[in-house]
Amino acid sequence: MFAARFQPIIFAFIMSGFMAFLMSGILTFINLGWFDTFFIAWINAYLYAHACAFPLVFIFAPLSRKLSMLLTRQQ
Repeated sequence: MFAARFQPIIFAFIMSGFMAFLMSGILTFINLGWFDTFFIAWINAYLYAHACAFPLVFIFAPLSRKLSMLLTRQQ
């Protein structure tokens, strides 16, 4: 287990991992279609996407949280 202070970093890593994995697969398929080495191309795209997505999610998560709170009613 990790200390609670690491929660924002762990959240950003997991969220960016899910999003990068799914989006890289979808976009690889849209751009290239199905081919024999599709999964290899997908994983290569995922590695680059996650390397970009992780710091971006970590940076923009607080802003997203604040904006979503402004756009919703708190009861």
